[in-house]
Amino acid sequence: MTTETLAQLIFFAGLAQFGILTASALVPIRLNWRQELQALPRLQRQMYWVYGGYVVLSIIAFGLISTFNAAELAAGGGLARAFCGYVAVFWGIRLSLQWVFDVEEHLTAWWLRWGERVLTVLFTLFTIVYAWSALRL
Repeated sequence: MTTETLAQLIFFAGLAQFGILTASALVPIRLNWRQELQALPRLQRQMYWVYGGYVVLSIIAFGLISTFNAAELAAGGGLARAFCGYVAVFWGIRLSLQWVFDVEEHLTAWWLRWGERVLTVLFTLFTIVYAWSALRL
């Protein structure tokens, strides 16, 4: 794979990560966090929202860095490889969670089932693209 092709893949992966945020925004609504988390003490509710915010900010950073620096990331410098390695691990862990989370009862409409499959494909592609960028010789 050429550096130019890899840069294009990183660029499009960066853009696609912004699409992931759409699904992220639906999670608190679909899972009714406001009501469901009321059973938790206030501090735990706050921490839950903060952790979610950190994940969202991480995805935004991945998307911005990837779209605006795709060529540098594809060039394979030390920092580029470290960043790509981290992103690959991030999405690889998220991909593995697809088979751990028990989401079936929440996939009540065709578009939710379809969306879950699309997310699985995207998580797989992100893991492959960034791992390739981090590990290529």
